[in-house]
Amino acid sequence: MNYAQLLLPDFSLILCGYLVCRYTALDRSVWQPVEGLVYYLFFPVLLFQSIVTSPVDVRATSGLIAAGMLSGLMGIALAYSLPHWPWVGKHLDARDHAASAQVAFRFNSFIGLALAERLAGAQGLLLIAVLIGVCVPLFNVAAVWPMARHSQLNFARELLRNPLIIATASGLSANLLGLRIPEWALPTVGRIGAASLALGLMAAGASLQLGLLTRGKALSASVLAIRHLAQPLLAFAMARLFGLDAVQTTALLAFSALPTASTCYVLAARMGYNGPYVAGLVTLSTLLGVLSLPFALGVLR
Repeated sequence: MNYAQLLLPDFSLILCGYLVCRYTALDRSVWQPVEGLVYYLFFPVLLFQSIVTSPVDVRATSGLIAAGMLSGLMGIALAYSLPHWPWVGKHLDARDHAASAQVAFRFNSFIGLALAERLAGAQGLLLIAVLIGVCVPLFNVAAVWPMARHSQLNFARELLRNPLIIATASGLSANLLGLRIPEWALPTVGRIGAASLALGLMAAGASLQLGLLTRGKALSASVLAIRHLAQPLLAFAMARLFGLDAVQTTALLAFSALPTASTCYVLAARMGYNGPYVAGLVTLSTLLGVLSLPFALGVLR
């Protein structure tokens, strides 16, 4: 499988946003309102749609769900613990760490869905959808917590006000209650979701300042190593521990090696953190997916 070709659309949109912002009249004054639109409307609609349309069969996939959530929790713990690592912690900026910890465990669900269908057909697509449905709520809460805590904001209030958390909780509740989006609304919702991906990635490119990555080399290397090396290794260990079958193992390994979510940038920027730095991490993670996906699905599998 050509992983570079799979990741090319996302990287191309980031590059397009960067070039448009730098070399046309569509500068930052244009892209800042776009970020607000994506954050408060487009991404929440996309999250709600993704979760509602991902059926969660707990009984048939209990081992996969347990393996995915446990490996995800370990990734979150590793990301949170970075300031306490003796060889890394002293080089970290606390605010940059709070904003970028999410890069280590969040994932690009749409690349995952495309990849699963190519690898294992309809069954693989369903298994990735299950992982997305159960992990998105946990990972979104884990992404908000360090930023709310470091800014000394009320965590519960931040969760209740955060549009991504609201959309996630609403989608999961609707899923568990068996509610679905009406057929007549699906085309509109689908187009909003597609627009959120394009605009979110272009907004990340418009904010991109790769030079900022050089000031946080230890932090950048650490969160990307967790995302693209530690997470696949943890997923491999969990697959063995829970005795997953071949298709479930493939789905879990693909899920663990995905590039980070493009929403990392929008969330950091809208919560008042260093958005350009996180945009650089999103770009590097997209490129590193070309290495981590073959590692997980070729070497480990």
